[in-house]
Amino acid sequence: MRGRSLAATLALAFGVTTLAVFVLVGSFLYLALDKQIKAQDDLDIVLAARHARRLVEELDASNGIREHGDRLTSIVLGNEAMSMEVFGPDGRMAIEHNAGETFATQGGAASGAASAASNAPDDSVALNSASETGTANDLHDPGETAEAGGVEAIAALPPLTRIAATARITDVDIGNWTGRNGAPIRGILADARLHNGDTATVLIARNMSDRWRLLDRYRDKLNLAGAAGVILAMLLSYLLIRAALRPLRDIAASAGLVTVNRLNTRITVARVPSELEALVNALNAMLERVEHGFQRLSRFTADLAHDMRTPISNMRGAAEVALARPRSTDEYESLLASSLEECDRLSRMIENVLFLARAEHPQFVKHMRAFEAGQELTRIAEYFEGIADDAHVRVQVTGAATLTADLELFRRAVSNLLANAIRYTPSGGEIGLDVRASADAVRVTVSNQGQPIAAEHLDRIFDRFYRVDPSRSSLPSSGMSQGSTGSTGLGLAIVRTIMELHGGTVHAESDAQSTRFVLTFRRV
Repeated sequence: MRGRSLAATLALAFGVTTLAVFVLVGSFLYLALDKQIKAQDDLDIVLAARHARRLVEELDASNGIREHGDRLTSIVLGNEAMSMEVFGPDGRMAIEHNAGETFATQGGAASGAASAASNAPDDSVALNSASETGTANDLHDPGETAEAGGVEAIAALPPLTRIAATARITDVDIGNWTGRNGAPIRGILADARLHNGDTATVLIARNMSDRWRLLDRYRDKLNLAGAAGVILAMLLSYLLIRAALRPLRDIAASAGLVTVNRLNTRITVARVPSELEALVNALNAMLERVEHGFQRLSRFTADLAHDMRTPISNMRGAAEVALARPRSTDEYESLLASSLEECDRLSRMIENVLFLARAEHPQFVKHMRAFEAGQELTRIAEYFEGIADDAHVRVQVTGAATLTADLELFRRAVSNLLANAIRYTPSGGEIGLDVRASADAVRVTVSNQGQPIAAEHLDRIFDRFYRVDPSRSSLPSSGMSQGSTGSTGLGLAIVRTIMELHGGTVHAESDAQSTRFVLTFRRV
């Protein structure tokens, strides 16, 4: 099943993030505009109420209010959403402007008036208006009021905090209610003391319907812009992400060119973004390891085939010679003994190859234990005593230290090195087995006299089947062997594998005095 597109996933995530940002920014702008509009309208209401109070305070009585009606209504005349009502000391409406839709509530004139009159608290007002009187823009005079039986307050105003004549008018005293057609209204109710000491009441209100419509249009535009912005952002981000991911496709294409015959192919780092350089370097390092491992495997296979072909060819040649003419019993016995030696050599080679294969498996089991390394070196030297005597060399063991390792693997590593040293130590020479402990490691050194190893070969002598002599002679002229007993060419490779299993190292040192192989075991 095909996996999800990374570009689509990132574009969707970017779109969701953009949507969240647009929602937050749009909400902030909407609320900020709403707050600014409300603050400006409240300021207009407060200023109009203050101005109306000052004008009313200059008048003598209700008749003066009606006579100066034009002057009072001019305060709100320039704004169609603003309304005004002024009530005389008797509670009757003296003048009004644009009040039909603003001050009439949805509850109806009669019922609303009765309810407001009965429920109004002492510090609030619910003034009564005569039903079926005046229009929204009528300016009433005293004569008209008398004929209509007295113009009263607009029906069913909700209780508003009534500002005393001596109190300062502020926006905190502004109230809210709903007009006849459901229009939102904000207004303020304040007393004003006439020149003769009587008290009149001023009601200033603003119809907020136009503001609501403005905010609704603004919200719709924000929603439209946000939706378009999110879609555009997702589309552009998808295209940009695909372009940004192009180096990944190039890396995949370059990796696809790697085959068995082209293991030397590497991914170019020159045009790769810095974020992908680590990935490309890791892939190139992996390809280098694969190439190196494949080359080692190829060399190992070729060397193994060569080393197995030699004893088989020897046995075949000896058999062909023996069959060329009748032989004596002794000659046949000699032939069989020679064939048996070659079979033993093949058996050891196969055993070593199998050990290396098992040791490289991740589940290879080690049996770690603590033991006295000096005593084990003595036992190994005693085991090789007969072979050393035949070679006319002497084995000397020195040092003592406690070591934690797999005992069988330890014995095998030291035995391989000791057998190698016996083979190439000149007659009468000495071989040293030494163990020393430090704060962080235990070092076992196998040293022997003889011809030194050239420096250029010291790092490679632990490779499988590596020989200094190009002729692949089992006794190289350098005085060095790569094999264990029987010279299979795998002895030193096994030593290195054993040390890697223990997390340690092995290295060789060689000079005119001696050749030394040092096994370093880290302390556990």
